[in-house]
Amino acid sequence: MILGFFYWAVAGLFITVIGSLLYWLLPKKYSINCGRFILSRAFRFFINYLKITRLLILDDDDLKVLAKTPGPIIVAPNHIALWDAVFIIAQIPELICLMKGSILRNPFLGGGARLAGYIPNDSVSQMLLSASHRLKKGAKLLYFPEGTRTRPNADWLNPFTKGIALLSRYSSAPIIPIYIRSNSRIFEKNRPFFLKPEFPLKISFTVGKPVEYVKGENIKLFSKELEASYIAELSKPHPLRRVPVK
Repeated sequence: MILGFFYWAVAGLFITVIGSLLYWLLPKKYSINCGRFILSRAFRFFINYLKITRLLILDDDDLKVLAKTPGPIIVAPNHIALWDAVFIIAQIPELICLMKGSILRNPFLGGGARLAGYIPNDSVSQMLLSASHRLKKGAKLLYFPEGTRTRPNADWLNPFTKGIALLSRYSSAPIIPIYIRSNSRIFEKNRPFFLKPEFPLKISFTVGKPVEYVKGENIKLFSKELEASYIAELSKPHPLRRVPVK
């Protein structure tokens, strides 16, 4: 695992340097495709390394099927760990990630993310405007409805922000729920990096049925009902069902 972290530090810094150069040198339509290709391949290499070394048992078959879905969609996972997006983007490279502006400025991730055309969430209104515009042009977006990683003491997830409902309303794009489960608390919010997890790590991704916003529906109610549907799914009996820290 330490070697995996070392790879990520070196690869991340290399991607940032190369990504920053290509961001300024290439025309936008080419730079975005290039950025997404570079990131997805780097992510796949990292995941394959973890699987080959038997550090990871991964069930992501649903993501491979979702990658073939045509048209604009809002991919909306719960957010249990810092690296959730890595597994999803590895299988669906064309996703545009809505992410913290601080990550776009991060020396190990920023260059590649900017090159791939990812959208910062520093300004919520600007983020929604930009994301809706891209969805209307047929883009696929990755959006975490919780806004941040699930708190350790939360039963199933954090309360949803209204952003996911507003995005669906403005763009008319369907929301595709993704339910992430794991036997590990690695990279969970507020968990120290030096704590050794139990291996192998087991992570499962399950894709739910599309959810569409109905014109005229109350945004707050829609968001609450969407959140309730996630809780109903995540609370079902499952080998990797979450156990909250009390």
